[in-house]
Amino acid sequence: MAKKISIIGAGAVGATLAQRIIEAGIADVVLVDILKNVAAGKAIDLLDASPVVGHECGIIGTDDYAQVEGSDIVVITAGLPRKPGMTREELISKNAGIVKGVSEKIRKHSPSAIVIVVTNPLDVMTYLALATMGSGRNKVFGMAGVLDGARMAYLIADELKVKRSAVETVVLGSHGETMVPVLSKTRVFGKPVMGLIPKDGLDKIVKRTCDRGAEIVSLLGTGSAFYSPSAAALLMIKAVMYDTKATLTVSALLEGEYGLKDICIGVPCVIGKSGMEKVVEIDLSKEEQDAFLRSAKAIQGSINLL
Repeated sequence: MAKKISIIGAGAVGATLAQRIIEAGIADVVLVDILKNVAAGKAIDLLDASPVVGHECGIIGTDDYAQVEGSDIVVITAGLPRKPGMTREELISKNAGIVKGVSEKIRKHSPSAIVIVVTNPLDVMTYLALATMGSGRNKVFGMAGVLDGARMAYLIADELKVKRSAVETVVLGSHGETMVPVLSKTRVFGKPVMGLIPKDGLDKIVKRTCDRGAEIVSLLGTGSAFYSPSAAALLMIKAVMYDTKATLTVSALLEGEYGLKDICIGVPCVIGKSGMEKVVEIDLSKEEQDAFLRSAKAIQGSINLL
């Protein structure tokens, strides 16, 4: 039986993710958007490229949620992007209604699907989707630290002029201004980064990592990042579809891990065919632990606004 992935939202992130999925030959795609013709047009355009790219995957664009039935994975990208000067938290009231409505439709038409949330503010929307779906925490999680860690890895590699693949990073906490780049777990060719870059240089990299999304928003003028978020979501999708058991930092519901409960926050997790299979607890320095708890407090404040 053919694998099936549905993407809710045919904007820049959703459409680029659809392209990545079918061109990698992972699954057929259903692209759902309130703008039916936009989703259909992008689907046709992607199909026309398939003989050139060389894949046999199918894709349809629609506004009919019944089409998501039988999906292995549903990715939620629907929502309004940040505008210049807008904080992620200011998005809450606008995107909460969208994500709640989408989650209700997924629950109706594909209740057994694994749901990956990409809509911002990420941790709050993941919590809302999970609460609305009413499924186990393994089934609903958000794209968080995979993207933030990639941004930090690029900046470190660029600073040291080394291969990007040589850099290992961990970024915990919120997918937002209070994210926590964990320098004590960051390695370059297996060596601690703190011995390779002076503190002031690392401070600049950490700040730029935290501000990277806003930097892109300010440069684009309209819209926000979409190439890197779609790439990060694809990595998570591959971990599920191919049961890789990869340890990826995702926004997951905690049930006592890291001393927290009833909150979605970015932590390392084992991802496989049943979704978020295990939260991995790592040792943090006192400073990192304090920063993580501050991040959790900020997320909790946003959840309370729901």
